[in-house]
Amino acid sequence: MYEERFYRSISRPDDLVCFEVKYKETDLFCCTKADIRGQIEDRVIFYRHQLEEYIRQRPEFLDSLIPIENDRFAPDIVKKMIEASTLIGVGPMACVAGAIAEFLGRDIELLSDEFIIENGGDIFLKTKRHRTILIYAKDSPFSEKIGIRIAPETTPYGVCTSSGTVGHSLSFGHADAVCVVGESSLFCDGLATFIGNIVKKEKDIPFAIEKAKTFKEIKGILIVMGDKLGIWGDIKLVRP
Repeated sequence: MYEERFYRSISRPDDLVCFEVKYKETDLFCCTKADIRGQIEDRVIFYRHQLEEYIRQRPEFLDSLIPIENDRFAPDIVKKMIEASTLIGVGPMACVAGAIAEFLGRDIELLSDEFIIENGGDIFLKTKRHRTILIYAKDSPFSEKIGIRIAPETTPYGVCTSSGTVGHSLSFGHADAVCVVGESSLFCDGLATFIGNIVKKEKDIPFAIEKAKTFKEIKGILIVMGDKLGIWGDIKLVRP
């Protein structure tokens, strides 16, 4: 089912060239220093083919909601998804959107020294200036009223969001938004799903944050549920 990415109309940085790349279920919003749509499209097809062929050979990679056994002969993107999901405690496909965003970002670093790759709310970016990522949390009073301030970094990092009330991705929780910031969008994607599954009631927010803090791979986490907000780590909130 296609869901219109309405937030994209308000998230176009004026110093970068922005465009969409769509292939099958993959629907990307990309901002780069120059229009490299063709190169990104080629890599999307490449990674989609790897994932589809692996799923054809090993269907549990697609269906499992728990970690699966590692495979040293798998393509690199598959290996990284299995490794991260095993560490987190989710099925490998919980990392897929962040994985595609991250692998594409790594591929284009030599073509664009700044980039934003957004894949269904999961972002991998490298920036030379401060940027703000707006938090959409459906009917919460915090929705579109707060943003995460992203500082310039020499290396890319990920900002990934899971929700039990927005979108069609599978979640067993009821948080309006669980946003995880870290060095890897692949890892942050899986962890956002894991933490999102925990938050079923407002009282679950402190426990979920304590659980997230045990993962050294992340910089911080933000949880929104109704009029309740939980935050931990190296995250700067701003008004957009």
